[in-house]
Amino acid sequence: MQLNLDGVGLRAGSQTHLYPMSLAPVEGAMTVLLGATLAGKTSLMRIMAGLDRPTEGRVLADGADVTGVPVRQRNVAMVYQQFINYPSMSVYDNIASPLKLRGAGGISEKVRAMAARLHIDHLLERYPSELSGGQQQRVALARALAKDAPLILLDEPLVNLDYKLREELRDELAELFAEGRSTVVYATTEPGEALLLGGHTAVLDAGELLQYGPTAEVFHRPNSLRVARAFSDPPMNLFAARQTADGFLLQGDVEVRRALPQGAGEDGGAITAGLRAGALDVEPRPGHLGLPGVVKLAEISGSDTFVHAETPAGDVVAQLPGVHRYTLDERVQLYFDPAQTYAFGAEGALLAAPRQPAGAGETA
Repeated sequence: MQLNLDGVGLRAGSQTHLYPMSLAPVEGAMTVLLGATLAGKTSLMRIMAGLDRPTEGRVLADGADVTGVPVRQRNVAMVYQQFINYPSMSVYDNIASPLKLRGAGGISEKVRAMAARLHIDHLLERYPSELSGGQQQRVALARALAKDAPLILLDEPLVNLDYKLREELRDELAELFAEGRSTVVYATTEPGEALLLGGHTAVLDAGELLQYGPTAEVFHRPNSLRVARAFSDPPMNLFAARQTADGFLLQGDVEVRRALPQGAGEDGGAITAGLRAGALDVEPRPGHLGLPGVVKLAEISGSDTFVHAETPAGDVVAQLPGVHRYTLDERVQLYFDPAQTYAFGAEGALLAAPRQPAGAGETA
């Protein structure tokens, strides 16, 4: 299905839930809606599904205006963060229910094939109350996928699962949807999840659509400070800076020689410099700049260490691969490549972003 939201907005009295926006998820692929809680992701999905009608704009499906068509008259599958299954039905009957409603043939074969794909084929005779949270969410996903709808909406479907289950199911979903039979829209608050899922990403904030495009492109070239803040975990390090003829000057007289586009601003003009946490290191390299700091917190998370430090340029977070031990108020020297910095103008628009080598990996 080619879904097209044309100038869609949503208001309730004096409150605006969605400012007018246009969005066309890529047909037969995955589009991620990324944004914090109350960014407008669920409101947008409800309009896509036909659960709510926009107060302005149109919803088009394969060119036909379906703005006022209710969800029961659309072929849409939706999975919520709270897994919803029929408690009085077995796993088999839960998965089979949409197939029975439309009078499909070969139900048993389709149910068993879908259950096998989601590794719940050994649970078909059980009831939801006998399953773990991860198993119940797999059942809800299997029922949605069995419907074989041209539009599948997934509203933070993994948020209530533990870390291991989230990782497991996320990988499986990416594989399932790689076949490209349905247009898939997936909502998440996690930048890392958006990167892992790939496809295209729409960044939402406070009811506004800030940027939409291929996920890696949006991540590497956020068009504004708002997008950079939303699509970065840990948050991008941001510094007040002054533009110079050769780049910009951070507080503490840290000079960054960095080409900025012509007409970006006048020498001495205020800009905001950005540096992702993963671009900071403790090993000096040729051409890298040093940033002396004092450790205020060091957290080990998985295979990375996050070092929070005070520096002359401002407070920073460095994401260091491996396990590192630091004590409170320990002095540390951080290094970064000037070419890996971002620059944003006085109004927050992107002036310069790092050039990414071909095949470069991504990290939020």
